[in-house]
Amino acid sequence: MEDVIKLPGTEDGKAARKRTRAPEVDPQEEEETRRANAERLSVLGGEDASVRLLEELVFGAEEELLERLVEEDEEEQAGALLVEDGDHVSCDSEDDGGCVQIREAAWVDEDDEQEEEVDMKHRYRKDLMKGEAELTMSNQKLQERMRAQFQKVMGGAPSWADSNAKKKKKAAAADDDDDEEELTRRTGNFVASSDRLPSGILRMKKCLHANSSRPSEDRLSTVQFHPSAQVVLTAGLDQSVSLFQVDGKTNPKIQSIHLDRFPVHKAQFSLQGDTVIATGLKNKMFYLYDMMEGRVTPVHNVRGLNEARVKEFSVRPDGGELLLTGTSGYLHLLTLKTKEVVLSLKVNGDVVGSSFSQDGSKVFANSEDGEVFVWDMRSSRCLSRFTDEGCVKGTSIATSPDGQYLACGSQSGVVNVYSQEACLKSTHPRPLKAVKNLLTSATSLTFNPSSEILAIASRAEDEAVRLLHLPSFSVFSNFPVSKRKIIYRTSCLDFSPHSGFLSLANNKGHAPLFRCGCFRCFY
Repeated sequence: MEDVIKLPGTEDGKAARKRTRAPEVDPQEEEETRRANAERLSVLGGEDASVRLLEELVFGAEEELLERLVEEDEEEQAGALLVEDGDHVSCDSEDDGGCVQIREAAWVDEDDEQEEEVDMKHRYRKDLMKGEAELTMSNQKLQERMRAQFQKVMGGAPSWADSNAKKKKKAAAADDDDDEEELTRRTGNFVASSDRLPSGILRMKKCLHANSSRPSEDRLSTVQFHPSAQVVLTAGLDQSVSLFQVDGKTNPKIQSIHLDRFPVHKAQFSLQGDTVIATGLKNKMFYLYDMMEGRVTPVHNVRGLNEARVKEFSVRPDGGELLLTGTSGYLHLLTLKTKEVVLSLKVNGDVVGSSFSQDGSKVFANSEDGEVFVWDMRSSRCLSRFTDEGCVKGTSIATSPDGQYLACGSQSGVVNVYSQEACLKSTHPRPLKAVKNLLTSATSLTFNPSSEILAIASRAEDEAVRLLHLPSFSVFSNFPVSKRKIIYRTSCLDFSPHSGFLSLANNKGHAPLFRCGCFRCFY
């Protein structure tokens, strides 16, 4: 409670507070007063908009009033910005946003509309004459002649002289010309396009050999593209491993190492691409080449490996492990970190090829007897076993990167393509397609990274290379070229990471390189 100071000659503080306290208001009486005022205002200003606004402001509806004022203010500002006094707007209904503001003339001189002959013999107009017949010229024609001369001097009409409508028409005409030029520049299906690889003909272009800067002196046994860098690896019986940069034009050599008395049977990049693993023909020893440090390390002894020699191997997709192909049907899983065998698998007959699934959890092994075994790498359990249909002697095997297909090659040259899912569920799966385009043993099978092409090759005959389109299972008719021999006996094939290039290792020591034009990515 606030203090009241009592001054001399005045009433006491209590009496003063009583006198200054506001009188109490009766709610019912206030409501009656409000209703009477509303009736009085409605009678006086029922037709007056300003009175109605005042009524709403006094008796509520402040928000509606503010919104209405804001809207009216915005409309006035927009009108002031778009259209000025004396202007009108012309819109083209066929073109969105095609409204053009046209400013009308402040006044019109009737004499300007009359056809007036102008004397062209004046010294300022002599240059506009094109002959003696133009001694006089109408005012309209003179303006056209002056406009044409101005555009000739300026190299065309300047942009500020064109109206918005003309600019839009010119832009539309330019776009149409560009579209027409683009249509006449190329051929194809303009109604629809697909990201899938078309069948029938594969657009291929022969490039300079991948190892042209250092050809091998003996048969090449390996060609492989780096998993991430624009680099290709070649190795062969000349006891060397070489790296080249792939550009399709010069393919310069990056590095080459010589392995003394060690003809290379197979060389391959590790999972990360920082190490090259190389095995020989008759050695148990193999080499590890560290590309980052440039160090070559021979591996003489592997704990748990009782084999006389090591030739074939596969790199596991999910880690730094190798699956070595041994004798008597054995497969050995080796870790590169500790150089020891952590798992051994056994199949009937000799193993002619093995391939991991896309996640590395399963391995498919083809035996010389034509039997295919599917192993679970986590439990070391055989998940399935079936006989390759019509196969007398198996030679190769490959799995597609998308986990959909399994290809098995035989000595007769027939390649059966299966569904991986069917191979896991059935002991007698039927092949999706039996490819019979080779007449000699199918020794090399390779899927491209997108699983749209299966490359098949035989090292027993020249030109024995075919490319199978998936999923139509039809062979591309234009590869290899039949008119001239460009492919010799092929021992290995590989695609670049995005299928932009295909390279082969042949018995002439060369690695022919082809550019696949059907794929958007260059490498």
